[in-house]
This record gives sequence, structure tokens and C-alpha cells, in this order.
Amino acid sequence: MTQPPEPGRPPQGDGGAHDPTQVSFGKSPSQPPPPPPYGASPGTPAHAQPAAGYGYPQTPQTPPTPNPYLQQQPPQTQPAAPQYGYPAQHVAPTVPQPAAQPTAQRSEAERKALRAQAAIVVSAVVAIALIIGGGVWYSQGKDDTAPTAGGSTDGGGDAKGTGGGTEKAPSDPSAALLYQLDAPKVDKGLQVTIEGSWITKDAFVKSGVAEINAYGKDDGAKKWTIPLPGPVCSTSHHTTDDGKTVIVHEAEMPTVKTPMHGCSEVTALDLATGKKLWTKNAKNGDRAIGFDNVTLSGTTVAAGSSSGGAAWDLSSGESLWQPKVGDECQDSGYGGGEALVAVRRCGAYDARQLHIQTVDPRKGTVLSEYKMPEGVEYASVVSTSPLVVAADVGDTAGDGSGISDFFSIDAATGKLRAKISAPGDTYAADCDGITRVEKCSGLAVSGDRLFLPTEEHDTGGDGGRSNEVVAIDLATGKATGQKAEAGENASLHPLRADGGNLIAYKRPPYDKGGQIVSIDGESFKETVLLQLPADPKTLEVEFEFSPEYEEYLYADGRLFMSEVYAKDSASSQTMLAVAYGAKG
Repeated sequence: MTQPPEPGRPPQGDGGAHDPTQVSFGKSPSQPPPPPPYGASPGTPAHAQPAAGYGYPQTPQTPPTPNPYLQQQPPQTQPAAPQYGYPAQHVAPTVPQPAAQPTAQRSEAERKALRAQAAIVVSAVVAIALIIGGGVWYSQGKDDTAPTAGGSTDGGGDAKGTGGGTEKAPSDPSAALLYQLDAPKVDKGLQVTIEGSWITKDAFVKSGVAEINAYGKDDGAKKWTIPLPGPVCSTSHHTTDDGKTVIVHEAEMPTVKTPMHGCSEVTALDLATGKKLWTKNAKNGDRAIGFDNVTLSGTTVAAGSSSGGAAWDLSSGESLWQPKVGDECQDSGYGGGEALVAVRRCGAYDARQLHIQTVDPRKGTVLSEYKMPEGVEYASVVSTSPLVVAADVGDTAGDGSGISDFFSIDAATGKLRAKISAPGDTYAADCDGITRVEKCSGLAVSGDRLFLPTEEHDTGGDGGRSNEVVAIDLATGKATGQKAEAGENASLHPLRADGGNLIAYKRPPYDKGGQIVSIDGESFKETVLLQLPADPKTLEVEFEFSPEYEEYLYADGRLFMSEVYAKDSASSQTMLAVAYGAKG
């Protein structure tokens, strides 16, 4: 599965039927850039220099997606005592790092070993947290997306995924850099989550530091701001047809002394008008629960945690259900969209049984249930219709992606349709089932097919690398034989489904601009929807972002790339987001 080449980034991801409103990604740890390739001029921007043998940048320069159950400590200090009741949110765990070396000098086996090492460290710390907490997370910190519906902005298409998409190729796909948004200011010593971005009819909407802002899609002019009492922890990538969505955030602003106040506040937003609809929380005794994920299905808002799940009516904020005190099973998270699916954890940590339940979104009653194999500790909901779940069975993925297998489930009966093996050395995708169950990236579901990218591989010749996107039939679990090739020194990264088609970002060689392409669901013919500029200055901006680690949204001829963390002034972070669109 696709992972950063260095350890330290816990699993991540965002799933569901991806739509123009959300694709969420994390970030990889900072690392010194590799030396310029042979023949590159000293003036070539670092981000535009290819690592030897790859043909395009491989090492993002920004921090990783944190494990929501861990909290990074300041350098040279011991970890702080865990704080009751809230999973850690804001920054990545400190993981021992190997001596930096150029990516191209590491073998594929070495890179996967490093990723596996990071996953082992993360899993060990999570296990310790559970043991200390007696089944309740006791740690300072945050919440995927995340990272993608009642009435979502998902593309249409028939039940077999053969319908055409809504995104049409322009007569000239050439794009310009429309604008850059400056990185928000953060107090010294802090790193704050700014996850969440959406595209509405009139605006690009993006989380800031304890606020949600809307910007003009073509000019970047601020249109409105929704202030929040504390930073965003997680967001839903689903929106209603009229632009409503939901987020989880802290109740107060963090400080260096108190870097986390718990992700307890669930807030519904109207992105069309820039209004806050309501804010709710749920209690475990006299303490507010820290939620790990939040989603939207129809008019139901559902949030899950290690203490159980809660749900509210989107319009009124009326409580639909709350966690049951003393229940041996907990709804650890939900997948939304066309249906509502709960990942329910039962039993002790060392004898966990996961139940994948399709539930009535108004009553919470179980409509169908599939029990995951014994020994599966975490699972991610990739899609709710059709129902697809990813898991790392027996910890065999070996690369920290959280995926060794996909499970295609009949939502009506709860019976397994197909188990799809997805070896980490073959396929590239990522899920964050440890932290948020609806947080898979780098894949898409359309109709009754799963679109998966392969791992990058040598193409021969001058050491070029590339990958493909393949389709897997969810009824049989077998590859359909359809394949889209990225081409020499490029790679394809699925963003979302568009009807029966697939929208993907094509990461370019170091001297060319990237592309947004539509891959026809039947012929797998590739159509360029947007061609990014290739001039050195704009390339440097493009290579500041990566689809594995940031949020990429494409809709109606515009591409938005945005950060998921804001760092203090001591960092080199300069941008919050960038926008590309047709040349004026």
C-alpha cells in the first residue's frame, strides 16, 4: 500500500463513495531533501528535483498524520501523563527515525520495512493506552478524513457503475494557478489540525485554526467565517444536496500547557450560508466523550468513539441515541452516505470481535450484521453502498496501511460476498481503521467495482517508475482485467468516483505539470480534465502537496489542494491551500 518512505506516520485514510466535497490525506514527516540529481542545475527548486531513478519528488516535506490516540511531546522531554477520556489529536507521535538518505537509494524492501516499523510502534503504544485505560482511551489528544451523502454530492451512474460521470472535458484543459492562501498563524510550540475542505456551488470552504472559512472559487476572496471555540478534530466528507455537513472540534483553544481539550463537540454547519446550525456533545458519566469520527447519512449525524456512539437529527439537533453505559460493545465509528454502517467493537482488547452493522439511521436498530474474522482489531468502512470494509487481517499488511484484505458484504443479509486479498507489495491504498473508521484514501468504489492503484514499480530503461489503476468486481472478488496506466515516471492516485468513471490525480515527472484525469469506467480510456502548468515556479507550488498526505478536491474544472495541519511560525509552512482552474 502507498506509504511515506520513512517511519513515523501512523495509518490513515478516508472512504465511502468519494465525491467532490472531500478527499482527505495526512502528511509525512519532515526530512532533508535528497541531493540534486545528476545534471540538475543548482537553481532548480528542491521540490522539482527528481530523486534518482524516480522521475518526480517522492518525499513530502511536512509532518505526518497523527495517530489520534497519541500525542507528540516537545523535544527532549518525557511523555506527559495521559489525560482521562480523550484520544490524542493534534500532532504525530515521536517515532525513532533512521538516518536520512535519498529515497532512491533505499530499496523497496527497505522502505516497506521502515513503514512496517512505524506501524509496529504505533500499535504498541495504542495497546499500552488500552491496557492502562482498561478499555477506555486515556491519553491527551485528538480524534479521517478524511477522505465521501442524505443526498450527497456523489456522482451518479447506474447500479453497475457504468453510467457516465458529470465531469466533462473542456475544449482546452490547460490550467493556471488561480491563487494561494497563506498558512494560518499558530502559537509557538503548537501544531493544530485544520482538516476539512469542501466545494460548494459558490465557494471553496476550508478549515482554519478554530474556524471554517469560505473563499471565492476563482479569486480566493474570503466570503464568510464560522468561528469555533477550539480547533477542528475531524470532519465529514458527506454533504447534503443543500450544503449541510458536520464536524467535531474541541471546546477550547489549546495552549502549550494544555495542548488538548478533547474532541467532544459535534457541530452541524450550513456551508451554503456560512451558519452554524447547532453544537452537541455526549457524556460518559460526568465527562464529555471524545469522538473519533463523525459522519452523515440522510438527516442523521452519527459520531463514534471507544466509549460508544451517538446520533442527532441534522436539522434540529435532537438526540437520536446516546452511548449505553456499561455496554460491553461500543460503536467505535460509522460510515455514512447512502446508508449508515457501524463498526461495533465487542469484548476485551485481547479478544476483540468486530461487528459490521447496517443500522436504521433514525432508530439505530440493526438491519444486518457481518462478524469480522477473529483477531481483526480494527476495520475501515470504504463504502456503505455497496458495502465494502477494509482490514489488516492478522497484521499481515506489513506496511502500516491498515489493509491486507477487503470484504465485500451484502448489506441486506449481512453475508460475505467476496474477500479480496490486497497485498501491500501489490496495491497502494491506505486506511486509518485504528483511529477513524471512515478514513481510507487512494481508492474509490463505483457501482459494484473497487478501483485500486498498484504500487509503483520499475518500468525499465532509465530507472523510471510508474503504476496502474485496476478494477475489482465486488461480486466475485476478482480483477475485471481493466487497467489504466500512469505512463513513464508518473503515478495515478484515485480521488473519487464520478458516476461510473474514476477521477484521479496524475503525479507528473519532475519537469511536467500534474493532471486531473477521468478514467472511463468501461473502456478505461483516460481523458485529461485539467493540465497543471509546468513552469518551475508553479511546479514548486504543486510539489509542496501530495495526494497521499493532503486534501485534494476536484470539481467543475477546478482543483484545490490544502493542508491538514497548521504549524507554528518556526516552521517553513507558507501555504494553507492552492487553487487551479482554466486560464482566464
